[in-house]
Amino acid sequence: MRRWDRDGLITFIDLTDPAQPCPLDRRLMLERFHARQGDVIYDGAAGFAAMWRAIPRLRLLGQAARFPPLLWLLEAAYRGFLKLRPMLQGWLR
Repeated sequence: MRRWDRDGLITFIDLTDPAQPCPLDRRLMLERFHARQGDVIYDGAAGFAAMWRAIPRLRLLGQAARFPPLLWLLEAAYRGFLKLRPMLQGWLR
């Protein structure tokens, strides 16, 4: 995502760094992906969709994710990924 954000519209924050301010419970924020757009904080698939809307080549997908059935499917896929994430992280170490 950083490579595709050529205009620098997305600020990535590493919440594993305790020096970084955290707007919500840090543990909960580290369990799921979060994105803030203005004053609204999105999580899970909605967070990814918010990020996609900021990247020109993904903007259409981000806009499409506003359609509740598609967002529901994306969220289901994200929840499935979260179950596999610990195993995948083990492979990448």
